[in-house]
Formats: sequence, structure tokens, C-alpha cells
Amino acid sequence: MNPIPKMKSVLATAGVMAVLWAPVAAIAAPPPEGYADLVEKVSPSVVTITTTQKPSDQQVAGLDQMFPPGSPFEEFFKRFGTPQGPQGHPEPMHALGSGFIIDPSGYIVTNFHVIDGADSIKVRLGKDTDYDAKVIGSDKETDLALLKIDTKKKLPAVPLGDSDKIRVGDTVLAVGNPFGLGGTVTAGIVSALGRESDMMGHPIGLSRSNYVDFIQTDAAINKGNSGGPLFDVEGEVVGVNSAIYSPNGGSVGVGFAIPSNIVKTVVAQLKATGSVKRGWLGVYIQNVTPDIAEATGLKDAKGALVADVTDGGPAQGKLKSGDIILKFDGKSVDSSDALPRIVADTPQNKVVPIEIVRDGKRETISVTVGKRDEEQVASINPDGPQGSTAGEAVDKLGAHVASITPALRQKYGIDQDIEGVVVTNVNDKTEAMENGLREGDIIQKVGSNAVSTPKELASALDKITTKSALLYITRRGQQLFLGVPIA
Repeated sequence: MNPIPKMKSVLATAGVMAVLWAPVAAIAAPPPEGYADLVEKVSPSVVTITTTQKPSDQQVAGLDQMFPPGSPFEEFFKRFGTPQGPQGHPEPMHALGSGFIIDPSGYIVTNFHVIDGADSIKVRLGKDTDYDAKVIGSDKETDLALLKIDTKKKLPAVPLGDSDKIRVGDTVLAVGNPFGLGGTVTAGIVSALGRESDMMGHPIGLSRSNYVDFIQTDAAINKGNSGGPLFDVEGEVVGVNSAIYSPNGGSVGVGFAIPSNIVKTVVAQLKATGSVKRGWLGVYIQNVTPDIAEATGLKDAKGALVADVTDGGPAQGKLKSGDIILKFDGKSVDSSDALPRIVADTPQNKVVPIEIVRDGKRETISVTVGKRDEEQVASINPDGPQGSTAGEAVDKLGAHVASITPALRQKYGIDQDIEGVVVTNVNDKTEAMENGLREGDIIQKVGSNAVSTPKELASALDKITTKSALLYITRRGQQLFLGVPIA
């Protein structure tokens, strides 16, 4: 899909790889006076983190089966090396990462993936002072963790800056423990802001990207830098280094850091309660595409389109399918990606105003934010089986559709309570295909008009006066909207 050959790269964190594409930013030139004063000021606050994880019972049992006592291989591996320790069992696994002190009493920030699964954690200050660390709290979804070491000394702490003020082109420094080499400093610029996935939709980092818009930098970040700070030229932490694009695990000039303003919010909750509590609205959402905007009368393709409302959720009876959320608690919702972060940062039980477009009209409703106990995910796969030509042709869509019969319910797994017309084939050269219509989709509405037969669908499309039709469909039990240009 990418026209540029030989530019395949890999996103590398501690044990995570994903195929991605990205350009390499230009390297920033240092100022004439260099960064020595700044580095001397901040380096004492950066720490090395070492973790140890004991082998699981399954690993021990597996090797015992492979190399039982008295087997011909037991003596061989004793002489020439084995993943087993001196007792014939797997040795503990060790990992390295970075972190930084945010409180003189011994609180340290790092990545969740640096300490995930660790049985013991040690923090090294300077070159040879090690401390046992305990986990105060961690948050997998933002890939952050808060540690604490006990010491009578007042430790050198660094402040968290305002990541909203940084701009593309600003100079930044990464300090950490790449490849276990200890305190290492690299410099570069902020090469992009608001990164959450690559152009192909693969998420960046270990978080689910619902709550993190990463800072992209060309300051060299390598394995072992995870959890270390990204400084601005004032010596304030503007990000936590978390992930890189790389074909080999080393820096190629594209790294990612969690913005400090997200760190502030998460760390404050971890310090207070040991966990992060997020607000919950209880809706499945999708982006407002240009075609959906045109079909609904919006000037701009902005907002979050409500595809479905969760039963028993805070929004039930308040929001409904087809609503477009433009503002939440006074904050603009430019895309569906922005809404989960805004809701998550809203205190639970707070009554908030939500500005929406419903049936072409703007209005404001109030919803009490709920508590999100577990991840609420709306997973919609745009791909589906193709090839059937049964059904009646609908020229305006470039597709074949049919009324739902018992046989089609069985073929496509359609629930008994679902009504509409099922798409049995989509021409692969039509705009409907390009905009996401797939075989097996059940078209339930055109705009606000319910349809249950091919004739009703064709009639509803004939009444459309805009260039695109807004289709409400069900796909594998999930509801979503498609804005589809009509012939």
C-alpha cells in the first residue's frame, strides 16, 4: 500500500513489535554553548531501573519435561549451556529501563511496561547506589507507573512542564539508560504532536491509544530509554519516553513520548489511590467523515458520531444513535479520538453539558458521568466476506441487497431481533465499497427512515437530496453509520 520501497520499520518497546511506517525527521543543531549546563542540572534526577521476574510454574514444568533428570541431554546442557539455572530450572529474567524523580521524598515515574510482571524492582541513583522500589500504582492504558524508594536523603527532583505549550520544532533532550549503558543524553526536536497511530491505523506504544496522543521526537531513543524523561530547554519534563520506530531496536530518529500533562493527571491519582479512575459515558462512537458531514448537513467533518448506546450506561435515555457530539463539558470534540480522553478526565458523578447535533438541529443535553470499571470497546471490523451475488441490485449503492430470510440469518449470523435489508454483494469499484459498505451488513435506516425491503431501500435513496446518504447499519452485532456517496 505504501509506494516507498524498503521503508518498513518496527515499533519497539520492551517486548512489543508492530509494523509501521514513518518519515525520519531532521536532526536539530545544538546551540553554540551546548547543553552541558542543562544536562548537569537534570541528570541527577534520572534513574536506572532493573527488574527481575521469576520463571513461572509452566516454564519450570516445561523444561522438566524437555530435559528430565537422567536424560542424555541433561549432561550435555550442563557442559555447554542451557536456559536452565544450577538446579535445572529456568533462570530469572532481567530487564532494564529508565525513570525520573518527581518528588524529593523518593517518588519515581517510569513506564508500566518496564515494571510489568516484575517480582523485584531496583532503582539505581548515580553510578552505584541501589534501592529496592515498591510500586505505588500503575496504569496500563497510559503505560505509566509510579514507584517509591525509601531514603533519608532529600533526592533531586525535576518538575513536570506544560506539554500543551510545546510546538513542532522545539528543542528537546532525552536522558536515560539505553542498552544498559547508564546515563546517556541525546538531543533533537519535537517532530510531530498528537500521534496516536500510524497512517495504517496501528496504535503507537503499549497503551490502547484511547488516552494518549504521543509527542514525536528525533532525539535518539533506544531500548532502555523507556520510562526516561524528555526535557525542554528549561529543564522541565515535557514527556516520558515510551516507544520507537525501528527496524532493529535502535534509534532511526522517530521516537514517542507520553505528554507531561497526561503524566500529571495519572501520577496524581496513582499517588493518592494507587489506581486511575476514569469517567464513562457508555457510547460506541465513530468519526464523522466528510460524507457523513455532508449527509447530516454539517459544514465540517468534526465531532463524534454515536453509533450505539450501551444498555445501563450513563448515556442511556439521554443520547441516541445518530447524535453527533460536538462539545463535552465545554470542551470541543474535534474527532471521535478526542472524546474518550475528555470523558476519562471528567470526575465521576459530575453532571456535564453535551452539545450535540440531532436530526440536523443543535441542542444541549445533560448527562451524569459514570464510573468505568473496565474497558468499553466498540470494535468494528470493516472487512467482511465477499462474492455472493444473490439479492436485488441497488444501482445508487452499487450493491445487491435482499430482505432478511431464515437462510440469510443463518448464513450471516443475523440475530432474530434485527430487521432491515442485508447486503449480499458490493461492487469492488464503487464508492460504497471505498467508504466501507461490506457484504453481510444489515442496512436498517437511510437517514431516519427505516427500511426492511430492497424496494424500501431504493425508495429512501431516491428521496435523498444530498450527494451522500447516511446509512445506519449493523455489522456482527455492532451498530455504526456510513456516509456513502450515491450515484
